[in-house]
Amino acid sequence: MPGRSPNSGQAAPGRRISLDIMSGDESPRSRIRAALRALDAYSDLHLILVGNQKLITEHLSSASFDQSRLHIVHAEKTIGMDDKPSAALRGREGSSMWLALEQVADGHAAACVSSGNTGALMAMGRFALKTFVGIDRPAIAAAVPCKGGSALLLDMGANVDCSATNLYQFAVMGSQLVASVNELDAPRVGLLNVGTEDIKGNEQVRLADRLLKEDGRLNYIGYIEGHDVFAGKADVVVCDGFVGNVTLKTGEGVANLIRDTLLDAFQQTLWRRFLALIVAPVLRKLYRSIDPVVYNGASFLGLQGIVVKSHGHSDEEGFYRAIQEAVREVDSDVTGRLSEEVESMLKGD
Repeated sequence: MPGRSPNSGQAAPGRRISLDIMSGDESPRSRIRAALRALDAYSDLHLILVGNQKLITEHLSSASFDQSRLHIVHAEKTIGMDDKPSAALRGREGSSMWLALEQVADGHAAACVSSGNTGALMAMGRFALKTFVGIDRPAIAAAVPCKGGSALLLDMGANVDCSATNLYQFAVMGSQLVASVNELDAPRVGLLNVGTEDIKGNEQVRLADRLLKEDGRLNYIGYIEGHDVFAGKADVVVCDGFVGNVTLKTGEGVANLIRDTLLDAFQQTLWRRFLALIVAPVLRKLYRSIDPVVYNGASFLGLQGIVVKSHGHSDEEGFYRAIQEAVREVDSDVTGRLSEEVESMLKGD
C-alpha cells in the first residue's frame, strides 16, 4: 500500500511484477481491476502499481485483497500515446512508464507490464535495462493464433528495416522464448517470405536464410508464406517489423471479419437466431480461438529484463492476459535462459 518500499523485505523479486497503471488508451481503472484479478489468480504474486497514488488508492478503497502483496509507487506524469520516443526518453523522469521499468532495473521487480506508447517503452527499456551482449536490436514478439494453438511472430514493429543479422538474432531469441515458456525442445523456426523458392525475397531475407541454415542448433524449416503462419507450420515466425506488424493487424482484421459476418448471418431470420442458440457453444469456442485479446501481451526480446507490452486499447481482460504472460516468463526464467543461450549461440559455442 502507499508509502511502503517496493522491496518490502524480499531479497529477490520472485513473482513480483511492476504495472504501468497510467499509460494506454483505456481507463487506468480497468488495469487496476486486472491487477486485482491477477492477485486472486496467483497466491504468491506481488504487484507494484505505478501511477497516480490518489487515483489508485481511491479505486482500491472498496476492494478486498491481500494488502501485503500490493504496493504503490507514485508517478507524477504519464507518457502520451502520441509522444515521440526521443521526446519521451528525454522527459522520462517521474513518468509511470519509466518508474515501472526502474523497478525491474533496480531489482525490485522481475518484470514490467505497460499498455503505453510502444516506441517510448522500447526506447526507455533499452536505456534502463540495456540489451544482451551480441544483440544489435531488441524485437517485439507476440503470439498469434494458428491451427493447433499459436505461433510466436517477431518482429512486430520495433524494427522496420532489418539486416540479415537482425533477422538471425530474432530467430535465436524467439526460439529460446518458445522453448522456455512452451517447453518445446526444438521449436520450428520459419522465415516469412513472398515464396518458398530459394530465389524469392529481398537480399536481407536471402542472407538471413543462409545464416539460419548454417546454425545447426536451430530447428530451421526454411521459408514460409503468409498463409503458413496461421496454418501452424512454424512455432516461430521471423520477419522485419514492417511485415510483422502488417501480418498481425491483417490477422486481427480477418478474425473480426469472421466474427462480425457470422453474427450478422445468424441475426437475419428467426430460424437463424434459433439455430444460433444451438451452435452457440461452437461459436464461442471459435471466437475464443481467434480473439486477439486472448493473445494479448507482446514481449520485448533482447533486453536484460522482462518487459511485456499490452495493447494500448486493452480492457481489463486484455491487460490481465498481459500480466499472465509476464508471470509465465518470470516462472520460466526467460531472462536467465536468454542471457546464457543467446550469448552461446551467437558466439557459435
